[in-house]
Amino acid sequence: MKLDEYVDLERNERAERRRLAEEKSYDILDHLETFQDRFEETLQGDSLYGGVSPSIFVGTANYPRVSTGVLSPVGHDEDAAQFETSGAWYDEGVSISEVFARRTSLLNSTRPQEVTSVADSWTGFLGTQREVAIADRPVTVEIGLDERPDVDLDPGVDDVATPVGPRARATSAELAENPHVPRPVEKTLEDDDWNAEGAITYLYRRGFDVYDVNTILSAGALGRTDQRRLVPTRWSITAVDDTVGKYLRGRIRTNPGIDEVEVHRNEFLGNAFWVLLAPGEWEYELVELKAPGSVWNPDPEAGMYLAADREGSEGRTGYVEETAGAYHAARLGVLEHLADRGRQAKALVVRHVSEDYWGPVGVWQVREAVRDAFDTDTYGTAETFDAALRGVVAHVPVSLATLRRKSTMAAGLQTTFGDFG
Repeated sequence: MKLDEYVDLERNERAERRRLAEEKSYDILDHLETFQDRFEETLQGDSLYGGVSPSIFVGTANYPRVSTGVLSPVGHDEDAAQFETSGAWYDEGVSISEVFARRTSLLNSTRPQEVTSVADSWTGFLGTQREVAIADRPVTVEIGLDERPDVDLDPGVDDVATPVGPRARATSAELAENPHVPRPVEKTLEDDDWNAEGAITYLYRRGFDVYDVNTILSAGALGRTDQRRLVPTRWSITAVDDTVGKYLRGRIRTNPGIDEVEVHRNEFLGNAFWVLLAPGEWEYELVELKAPGSVWNPDPEAGMYLAADREGSEGRTGYVEETAGAYHAARLGVLEHLADRGRQAKALVVRHVSEDYWGPVGVWQVREAVRDAFDTDTYGTAETFDAALRGVVAHVPVSLATLRRKSTMAAGLQTTFGDFG
């Protein structure tokens, strides 16, 4: 399908998605007003809270002595699984308001813990937390609290990675049932000499999505026994995306290139993603256009902010400086698509963060939006990469010259593919 025809079709689909999202949006304050009532109803005695926990959280503050928590949706035991961050949120079409509503419903019962003291610990609060992390479904727990929860809707850096909400210091935590642990997870735990990268790749190959794997890694349940340690949630998310991405990059290294220049597009939660694929050896770049008034560029008078990071066929040797976790999340979606096709390509992802993105929901939305950009046989084509780039620029708020000044691939590929047709 020619690029202009694809853009028209995608625009109509995008309008319908926006309409559905608006219909599902509701007021966060309603949840704040009812949270305390729900919490009081679930108290048992003076301090014991019983509930179903779908996940855990490990913070970064004061590293290496961090805050570790068991997450429990207060008053929602019967549907606890929907409060765990996963690709299902994208399938539901959640709004930013809904993400924050779920964040405020998750009680984070916390205890301080040294990250290096977890090699083979399966007792007490830490043991309960690890059992929750490795289980394949929400687990019933009983948690002793010594304070009322602190409700805070001012999201910090940690909150960008995964939804956490009200916090309360825990005095104890005990399992109220035996969790079910998948056999592949048990296998990684039983192997004392399996490094974390190998275990991550093994679980992914066995059908575990990155959401499941990063929770297990965060709990210090992967890697050689003497090297197992708690990994802050924000770091574990990026580590798993990066590790799986490297594995997939290795898989496509000898694959033939694609046959033509392709343009794939998707939009979710005020973020528009354009994915340009071109024939050739693997190369990847993420360029982010952050609109004034959006969450990462809040000053309405600041002008468009551009950020970019890239890699060649051998990957990166340094830290991703400008686009952080979004770089690895978007790259994963592209690599999964190419691996499924048995091809390789040069890939440029342009992310336009509009003013509609008013609150941070986490890099999961980047991962799922890019994944879904390929979930159709319909996409745009162009005779050259330069023509594709010009077609994209017509729909984003920067000029071609501005994009080329920031993007290495945009500046160089129009020459590489100038004669391609």
